[in-house]
Amino acid sequence: MAWMSRRRERARRAGLSSFVGSRAGRRDGRTSPGPRKEGFLRRVTNHWWDRLISSVFSGSVSEQSGQYLAHQTTRDYACNSIGQAAWGGFFPLLTIVATQLVGTENAGLFSMAMVVGTLLFFVGSYGVRTYQVSDIDEMGSFYDYQISRIATCVAMVLIGLLYCRVRGYDGDMTAIVCGVMGFRFFDALGDVYEGRLQQKDKLYLAGISQAVRCALSFVAFAVLLLITRNMVVSSIGMAVGAAASFVLLTLPLALMETERSLPLSWRGVREIFVSCFPLFLAAFLYNLIDSMPKFAIDGALSYDNQLYYNAMYFPAHAILMIAAMIYKPQLLRLASIWDDPEQHKRFDLIILAMIGVIAVIAVIVGLFMGWLGIPVMSFLYGLDFEQFRPLVYVMVVNGGICAAIDFLYQIITVLREQQAVSRLYLIAFAFSVPVLWLLVGFSGLSGAVVGAVVVMSILLVLLLSEYFAIRKRLGRY
Repeated sequence: MAWMSRRRERARRAGLSSFVGSRAGRRDGRTSPGPRKEGFLRRVTNHWWDRLISSVFSGSVSEQSGQYLAHQTTRDYACNSIGQAAWGGFFPLLTIVATQLVGTENAGLFSMAMVVGTLLFFVGSYGVRTYQVSDIDEMGSFYDYQISRIATCVAMVLIGLLYCRVRGYDGDMTAIVCGVMGFRFFDALGDVYEGRLQQKDKLYLAGISQAVRCALSFVAFAVLLLITRNMVVSSIGMAVGAAASFVLLTLPLALMETERSLPLSWRGVREIFVSCFPLFLAAFLYNLIDSMPKFAIDGALSYDNQLYYNAMYFPAHAILMIAAMIYKPQLLRLASIWDDPEQHKRFDLIILAMIGVIAVIAVIVGLFMGWLGIPVMSFLYGLDFEQFRPLVYVMVVNGGICAAIDFLYQIITVLREQQAVSRLYLIAFAFSVPVLWLLVGFSGLSGAVVGAVVVMSILLVLLLSEYFAIRKRLGRY
């Protein structure tokens, strides 16, 4: 039994050494390493993956009980702002990456493809989001919204392919447009599921879904472009990233975090198409007018001019986004103020104040662009934007006008007179076609920028006159 005694002695000494080592480690300020704690992002991702896999294998994705709380106001505002910022910054960041990696000509070509894809997005979304979110009593079932959205997204793809054929794009440009259109397809399709989350008071989940889609698509595009220096491959990779985020996050999130939909009703589908057509027409026409300078450039100038125009347009777009973040959360409050006849003068003062706020935002952005903005743009794009300084200022003015147009449209919608707006947009569109083509033909890029301001100014005047007419008529009652 001597060997057992020796074994016990070795074990005792080993235990004592371990104890002494641990005491020494504590005296030295060190502790023995324990199990590593998972980070927040990794923990949430692993939990979501486990939940997704188990629900898929059990065949009960839509039967899952929601695990995320509704009515989280702070989260709603923060996450939705992040999602909107990701969506708004997606195009500028992609063009910066493309310019740095493949040059101005290819980046301009990609910019034109993004313009086409973004316009087609409004065909796919069909202006349904606000209508869907405000359908609190679910007069249309979620199945109705899904079927209508699939139909509009398919129509979007067919129109895009037809446009490429009519425009006479070569194989590479068509492939790039298809890649961009693929991203916008899942962007528009995902919007109806994110609308479902917002309808059920879980807007923060919709914001997270939108942010993840943009982030994953951006990473896929940037990495593939860095490796291949091929715009076709990168554009298709961007679409694959959007598809992956839709399948892995957006679709199951909406199905698992909201209750099961009511049955499908073809009458409900038809009602969605009919009711949302004025909203679709207004949104589509506005974005078509906004894109007309880019289409005029596409027909007359080289693709590097497309890049220059879009780069100068982004500060103007920032004015629109900042203004929208201020007034859109207040639209419900404005509607309640208008419902009280004694508050109509207060309503007018708020409208006037918001127009003033938009003007102040435009001035601040203009001062920033004159101080740091233009040098920063030149650094990010690796191009000299100092030569375009006067055009940048003109584009900032255009941004303020566009923000005022969008605000007035929202107010007219609050007054429930939005059907009158489509006629004004049609007038502005009819005017924009000859004006922009002539100005671009005579003055090139400068003509496109000046023409954009002229057309948007006309649309603003038309909207103001319509608003005053509506206000005067409603003020009699």
